[in-house]
Amino acid sequence: MLSISNLSYFIGGRALYENANLHIKPKDKIGLVGQNGTGKSTLLRIINGDYQATTGEVQKAKDCTIGFLNQDLLSYQSDDSILNVALAAFKETLALQDEIDEVLHQMETDHSEEIINRLAYLQDRFEANEGYTIKAKAEEVLEGIGFKTEDLQKPLRTFSGGWRMRVMLAKLLLEKPSLLMLDEPTNHLDLPSIQWVENYLKNYEGAVIVVSHDQTFLDNCISSTVEVANQTLTLYPGNYSFYKEEKKLRMELQQNAYENQQQMIKQTERFIERFRAKATKSNQVQSRIKALDRMERVNEVVNDEAFVNFKFKFSQKSGRDVVVLDQVSKAYGALTILKNTSARIERGDKIALIGANGKGKSTLLRIIDGSEKIEGKRTEGHNVIKSFFAQHQLEALTLDNEILQEMAQAGSAKTDTELRGVLGCFLFSNDEVYKKIKVLSGGEKSRVALAKTLISEANFLLLDEPTNHLDFQSVNILIQALQQYEGTFVTVSHDRHFIRGVANKIWYIEDQQIKEYPGTYDEYEFWRSQQQQSPVKEEVKSLPKEKPKPSQSDAELQQAKKELKRLERDLEESEGKMEKLESQKEKLELELADPNLYADEQKAQQVQQQYQSIQAQLEQVTQTWEKLVDEISALQEVLA
Repeated sequence: MLSISNLSYFIGGRALYENANLHIKPKDKIGLVGQNGTGKSTLLRIINGDYQATTGEVQKAKDCTIGFLNQDLLSYQSDDSILNVALAAFKETLALQDEIDEVLHQMETDHSEEIINRLAYLQDRFEANEGYTIKAKAEEVLEGIGFKTEDLQKPLRTFSGGWRMRVMLAKLLLEKPSLLMLDEPTNHLDLPSIQWVENYLKNYEGAVIVVSHDQTFLDNCISSTVEVANQTLTLYPGNYSFYKEEKKLRMELQQNAYENQQQMIKQTERFIERFRAKATKSNQVQSRIKALDRMERVNEVVNDEAFVNFKFKFSQKSGRDVVVLDQVSKAYGALTILKNTSARIERGDKIALIGANGKGKSTLLRIIDGSEKIEGKRTEGHNVIKSFFAQHQLEALTLDNEILQEMAQAGSAKTDTELRGVLGCFLFSNDEVYKKIKVLSGGEKSRVALAKTLISEANFLLLDEPTNHLDFQSVNILIQALQQYEGTFVTVSHDRHFIRGVANKIWYIEDQQIKEYPGTYDEYEFWRSQQQQSPVKEEVKSLPKEKPKPSQSDAELQQAKKELKRLERDLEESEGKMEKLESQKEKLELELADPNLYADEQKAQQVQQQYQSIQAQLEQVTQTWEKLVDEISALQEVLA
């Protein structure tokens, strides 16, 4: 459908791409990943025709249409309702509707057979284009990505940039181009909308390329991953989790090959040095020199993963109760956010506040902070030291400060060496710490503001969308930092990978009440799915401390016991497969560790392919085993 051949693209003297190649097939679902600045968005613009390649070409089939969602669409304005803007996706069908209306008007005075036939022809085409359903389709997509029914007739210009971007996304989804390109589509979506888009993309009939830093989103809607690195494009035939594991394996194999080659080079160089002056060995020496010159060198692996290596310090621990809300109400005019609701944050709580936009999550965060006026009572505990991170804090950074100066103002009393160590964890190394704040990108400013928040020695953190503008590496750094953090925090986030990594409690707002789930995000998701399957929903003011257990009939219990036995048999079978594959893997690892293997390039390649195949099978069996363990645990809980 579309192929990129020998693509090179230069900005000034710097190459973003050199001889890069990629083939996109009609139903491919591709995640485009790589560090910031490697050229992911640039590649989408080259494919779209906005930028011209320096050399190489992009070829596409004649019937290939492209839809491109990018950040430029934030500025799009219109006085049309958002429903009409989305309906513009159906240009041909709307044109047919106009023609039908015109013919019907003519028929008021003209009853000829010709005009009647014209109307019949237009109506047939209109029906073939599913014209009678386009409004319903547009409403479904708009409501799926978070708009209320009463919003659909409001003018586009009355919505903020993020909501306008949602409308443009809806229009693109309705257009159904052959190739749908989405640049950071989740940036302006809340969690329910992200999940809706995931399901839509999984069933999308055309091809999709997505640039996103939401790892769970990528896992759920792509089938292959293309990494942008070292001026080229590398295809991994699986989702983001597969890519991470496969890349790790490839790096291990490359590093082994590099080390083996270096050992061979040293041995050869010693031979050359030892026998260079001996006439009897001159032919062998020259042969080895030529062999070294011809040798294709294996590059040493550069690990681009960063790890947090600093510890948080508190001048004092907080009391057991950090913040207590008692019968709190909050309204903005006629809009009630909270009504007579209570909640308690205790020392050591790691709370993720989730849910749809417009429910009042950021408002609740400010209420917890004490910066929002309320009805009711807010009590702050003993020795609580707060630090609040929100996107507006980026504007509070001093633009003329260097990064190191800005960090020194966080009040942590750390030395320059300690601050440089912290900044290194947040991907600012060497002379980068002397960059002025004013020259930083949005993502870089976010990292500086986050680093300032984390070193402030606060024992209570409030984090409002901390992963916005962060790449994969930075999100993982933040997860590591918060996992090490011994204080208390509440974070608002739509990033499920982040929430899974840090939260031990889930909060959400429902029916103007703060609801709490006392467990991890995965446990919450399981509980929620069980609730939605239940025919009767019980209204509660706050979640119980233990997961609710629906009553079961005798027949259902017997069925559950049979299912449990089947799952246990499957589990035992999976464990047997895992043992066998682990044994095969260990044998192949011993072969790969033998330097003599690489003397026979073909055999080395065969062994590496066998190793990769065993690794993939083992990963699949392990996933099946984990799923079985989860299902067995769930059934055992029902039967307990």
